Amino acid sequence: MGYNITADEIREQFSQAMSAMYQQEVPQYGTLLELVADVNLAVLEYNPRLHEQLANADELTRLNVERHGAIRVGTAEELSWLRRMFAVMGMYPVSYYDLSQSGVPVHSTAFRPVDDAALARNPFRIFTSLLRLELIENESLRNKAAAILAKRDIFTPACHQLIELHELNGGFTAPQADAFVQEALETFRWHRHATVDEQTYQALHNEHRLIADVVCFPGCHINHLTPRTLDIDRVQALMPKYGIEPKILIEGPPRRDVPILLRQTSFKALDEPVLFNGEHQGTHTARFGEIEQRGVALTPKGRALYDQLLAEAGTGKDNLTHQLHLQDVFKAFPDSEMMLRKQDLAWFRYRLTPTGEAHRQMIRPGEDPQPLIERGWVVAQPITYEDFLPVSAAGIFQSNLGNETQARSHGNASKAQFETALGCPVLDEFTLYQEASERSKRRCGLL
Repeated sequence: MGYNITADEIREQFSQAMSAMYQQEVPQYGTLLELVADVNLAVLEYNPRLHEQLANADELTRLNVERHGAIRVGTAEELSWLRRMFAVMGMYPVSYYDLSQSGVPVHSTAFRPVDDAALARNPFRIFTSLLRLELIENESLRNKAAAILAKRDIFTPACHQLIELHELNGGFTAPQADAFVQEALETFRWHRHATVDEQTYQALHNEHRLIADVVCFPGCHINHLTPRTLDIDRVQALMPKYGIEPKILIEGPPRRDVPILLRQTSFKALDEPVLFNGEHQGTHTARFGEIEQRGVALTPKGRALYDQLLAEAGTGKDNLTHQLHLQDVFKAFPDSEMMLRKQDLAWFRYRLTPTGEAHRQMIRPGEDPQPLIERGWVVAQPITYEDFLPVSAAGIFQSNLGNETQARSHGNASKAQFETALGCPVLDEFTLYQEASERSKRRCGLL
């Protein structure tokens, strides 16, 4: 039997199927895709240098397929099964995020591809949050939430079987891969019928809106899918013309010549009709649309400077004032690729030019790449940041959950507890970027 379907192919098929499903469920997401495609096309037409850079770095082909989603689960068992499901698609848990510090009672990781070729083909990511039941202060409500979660299975029986089959055989045939995508999709589908009565929903909702979202439904419905734009400021300005109401602030760093890390915005969460037990009608607010603009990944030194400047900048009341203030504060962060390399603030991937290949024997391990770049022997390409910002993630959550939750603060992070639930350690993002940079240097003879 030919188990010849690759994890990349399954991930690509699944991400396309999820995008089609979400477009049906949330029509505004389709409008968002149109807006982002229009903006990206305009940026590439007016900036041929950027077009060439993206093409040379294998970034252009992935741009239109790139998505990240977000889900929330309630139990360790659900998280562990998700890890096994995403492994079929070549997606692994990277980094630990403690959102409880921002008043959101979850901790999280991001499942994503980790090697260069997989990322170049389809960098699908799912930001996955686990509810921290211990942060529900009301003991009877905490016990009730645990009992509700214990009764549900967010995976179809066939999905369980297919995951175990893949683990047993180390692969799928084409029909098995098709079946897996369809069964896995059911985990993330929106269910209008809640699993609780309205009174229970309201009690959990009053404790925290996100708790109600996690506990009261049959699955871990996808909360948003996020396309990647090349100009988030333009998207934010155009959203109202497309009939979309944006959140007030763009999260993350300011606009720069060399974009860094991640900038995000979103449209506000939709009020969606639901049926509670007893067929009582109500509404639930959780699902929204998000857009991101990605820049270069920062080294630990660069990230420390970023965190310091972001804390110094604080939060503005309106986007224009906030962005201008951010730009002023971030003047302390170098904004040229050469300075980012020179000061060891960002990660780069290196490759030899044809001239460099002709002089390969003259390149010595440990040599400074900068003179070789100036000589035209080596090209340095920024490594795209593939992960998330804890502050941005929390900001997006909060803007769609209501500002009244922002002041609430919860307990300390528990990475060890999260990894126990997950069933493995999370990978370290800095290590992954360093390894990618070092691999490229080795190919050039610089290591």
